[in-house]
Amino acid sequence: MAERFEMESKLAGESLVRRGLMRKTAGVRQIRIMPDLNVIKIGGHGVIDYGRDVIYPLIEEIGELSRNHKILIATGGGARTRHILDVGIDLGMPTGVLAELAGKISEQNAIMMSLLFSRYNGVRISTGDLLNLPSLISLGMLPVVQGTPPYGLYEHPPELGSIPPHRTDTGAFLMAEVVGAKNCILGKNVNGLYTENPFINPDAEFIADITADELLKMDLEDMVLEHMAVRLLRDAVHVKEIKIVNAHVPGNITKAVNGERVGTIIRA
Repeated sequence: MAERFEMESKLAGESLVRRGLMRKTAGVRQIRIMPDLNVIKIGGHGVIDYGRDVIYPLIEEIGELSRNHKILIATGGGARTRHILDVGIDLGMPTGVLAELAGKISEQNAIMMSLLFSRYNGVRISTGDLLNLPSLISLGMLPVVQGTPPYGLYEHPPELGSIPPHRTDTGAFLMAEVVGAKNCILGKNVNGLYTENPFINPDAEFIADITADELLKMDLEDMVLEHMAVRLLRDAVHVKEIKIVNAHVPGNITKAVNGERVGTIIRA
């Protein structure tokens, strides 16, 4: 009778939840697939929904940047996401179903944005194509992907309510982290982070620089980015800051890519 073949493994017999094991594996250095990549999220509600007056100059700015910088565009959902969430919540849809529905909106925006980037070799990719980024960009492509992370029906239950916690800000951050990107830039319709919604309170205090822990402790009623992105930043291996910039102001994305101070920086 043939002997059983045993696969050697340092994790043999481990439960994979032991804290000592986690501390031990934390010392293993992870590879950075694209350490010079700039992940730029173009918000749906804050940017795309404003139409050609905002989008066309932004397309030209980012397109020209892509000639000398490696860039991945992630798209937000916007007003249509809010509409489908409103309808779904009213009908009692589970959070996972809401996530599945919302992802289809940012996907639509990714299709449109990739076409607008066509003269800069824009190409729409799916979330499963991230490992093809080195090849695509080496071929001169400007990849565009939907920002919604593919949790879908497996979306985590939120702490409060039923709106999916992992949305497009978080998706852009997670993509930047998994490929070890240089920058995670969130393009919005405000100059950065404020203590309150500046459209409601014009006297809201601007926050230029803050750590993730400091921001979470403030427990703000309203933020310009998702709480989940801030929480995940604390545990990130590669991405150590998130940049929030006003994408309506020409040149802001360029400044952020080039490392100039603009908008708000949230640090791990």
